Amino acid sequence: MSDLIKYVKARSAREPEFTDGLESGYTDFKAGALSRQELLQGAPMTNLHLTRVPATKVGMLIRRPAADVFEAFVNPDVTTKFWFTKGSGALEVDRPVQWEWEMYGISIQVTAKIIEPNRRIVIEWPGAHGPTTVEWTFEPQADDSTFVTVTESGFTGDGDNLVKQVTGSTEGFTLVLAGAKAYLEHGLQLNLVADRFPKGLEGH
Repeated sequence: MSDLIKYVKARSAREPEFTDGLESGYTDFKAGALSRQELLQGAPMTNLHLTRVPATKVGMLIRRPAADVFEAFVNPDVTTKFWFTKGSGALEVDRPVQWEWEMYGISIQVTAKIIEPNRRIVIEWPGAHGPTTVEWTFEPQADDSTFVTVTESGFTGDGDNLVKQVTGSTEGFTLVLAGAKAYLEHGLQLNLVADRFPKGLEGH
């Protein structure tokens, strides 16, 4: 008999109320310990569920006027300095354009659905399991800077796939906004998108 068990037996003999709730508390402790162990081991979590389809939302303050920041996302001559490598034309409502990431061998068709000059852009493009919608908003600030917000919505798939898509989208657009900030504020091309998956390290 362990010292702990001996102590519990002796204590409960003197104070019967000492063991009240002890068994249920120990059960809860074991369940919590197992859950933590499952998380550490990457085991499936069977008690989780999504109550709504998640969406991507990221933002960045760029210290340039809204007109300059807006132009950076509709004009491929500027966008190619920090995001894709080739664009077939400027964004115009209902006119499909082709965007290419030549280092990854990816080419997609993008269609602008809404363009409000210097304020808002909404596009549709192909997602992993179907089309998704991406929206940029440009909020002018008092110091002539601009707060840019990017959201992506319309993801489809099961819970694991949804989480994977939203995680990838969040990471990707964070890099895009960081690259845009560096280029528009300082004229620097950081190659963030190209360097995210360098050859030989694609699995990272």
